[in-house]
Amino acid sequence: MATGETQIDTGSLRVTRWEIEPGGAIPLHRHEHEYVVVPLVDATLHVVEADGSEAAVELRVGRSYARPAGARHTVANRGSAPLAFVEIERLS
Repeated sequence: MATGETQIDTGSLRVTRWEIEPGGAIPLHRHEHEYVVVPLVDATLHVVEADGSEAAVELRVGRSYARPAGARHTVANRGSAPLAFVEIERLS
């Protein structure tokens, strides 16, 4: 199971906290905007791109990363502990 809670939405900026339980996933989705991921835990995030390619992304608290608009993927937690991060999207 994955849950997202929008914490801020100003029309030009959106901040969402995501939590993914072990075995859970955020289903296939497309990012319409550039975004930054801020990890809240140390974990491995499994990203499955729309073309089926996969990458294991090592999340480390305090080590943010950015992705461009247009990313289309599924995000899964294949670990044994809950995973959490904050996503910040630039809407304009």
